[in-house]
Amino acid sequence: MTNAIPSHGDPECMAAALECAKTDFHGLCFINLVDFDMVYGHRRDADGYGNELTVFDTWLNDFMPLLGDDDVLMITADHGCDPNFPGTDHTREYIPLLIWGAGTGDFGTRDTFADIGATCAKLLGVSIDKGNSII
Repeated sequence: MTNAIPSHGDPECMAAALECAKTDFHGLCFINLVDFDMVYGHRRDADGYGNELTVFDTWLNDFMPLLGDDDVLMITADHGCDPNFPGTDHTREYIPLLIWGAGTGDFGTRDTFADIGATCAKLLGVSIDKGNSII
């Protein structure tokens, strides 16, 4: 890791990623929008979750034009957390995986979360022994 931008909450994380996209670098920019999970998902706040999606969608509209021809954007989650399901634990639905910049198509249901890591490794020219690259 060569740079870290301390931030708390989704708005700060999205602002930091936007600033990162404005720079010229080669590597991985990772943001964790934990409010989706901690503030809305586990609290089963469907309205708050929906509002957060609207904020994210607006941010994404500003973020994507900053990406270059060689950039890849992956949007995913680490587990299911349906805000309409009873209780506060993780839920069992598949996680989303949206990829922009690596071609289009249906990547199908993946066998393992490790495929995302394998894809990142391939894009960065690093060899790993887990998962299968999606692109």
